Amino acid sequence: MASLESARRKLAHRVVLLLAALGAGIGVIPGTAQAAPNPGVQMNAADMTLLNGVRLAGLWEMPAGQMAAEKGQSARVREVGAEIAKQHAELDLLVVEAANKLGATLPTDPTAEQKGWLTEMQNATGARFDQIFVTRLRVAHGKIFPVIGAVRASTRDPIVRKLAEDANTFVNDHMTMLESTGLVRWQQLPPAALPPAQSDSLVAAAQANVGSGGGLQVGTGVVWAVFLIALGTGGYATWRLTRRT
Repeated sequence: MASLESARRKLAHRVVLLLAALGAGIGVIPGTAQAAPNPGVQMNAADMTLLNGVRLAGLWEMPAGQMAAEKGQSARVREVGAEIAKQHAELDLLVVEAANKLGATLPTDPTAEQKGWLTEMQNATGARFDQIFVTRLRVAHGKIFPVIGAVRASTRDPIVRKLAEDANTFVNDHMTMLESTGLVRWQQLPPAALPPAQSDSLVAAAQANVGSGGGLQVGTGVVWAVFLIALGTGGYATWRLTRRT
């Protein structure tokens, strides 16, 4: 009887381990980088927009930079491509580290649109490649730049705030490098998406939202508004630029 009871216990233990392993396997979703959730962290949609945006930027701009370093016609384009690829690798480590601390899930593949841009670059050569590379990356950096600033101004999370500060430095440097190629078509870039002039009522509303700590409480709606405006104007500008190349 003792040996039978012992066998039953061992069998039950193995079944529990098997079910646990199956549950863990089912919980892993292909195409995403996962981290253990941190119950002490509360992120909003704007914070996740920044994390996903920075991660996606690296997933397609690293190979784009590597392509430019290898097949760019201009020596400056080759230099810029190599440096952008290198710096995006550094920024990617920072966003993955931040996501791990926050228990956030990050994408592991570029979007279909970003993959299309990479295919476009693969099929281009010479001066046309240089123009497409600079155009695509400069417009993309212009889209994410206002999002970074809006999240930096409004996030409550110190990890997200530090990531926004780091991303701001990288993105600003990348725009400067791209502009140094002389291939940016300034007149065709989207205009700045400025907020409307504040009225007295808006000022009063802002004053009413000042928290106990004396800081202005910026809602996530402001962040999403900036993001959507930048996305729309950036997409239109990209269409105009690529139609003329």
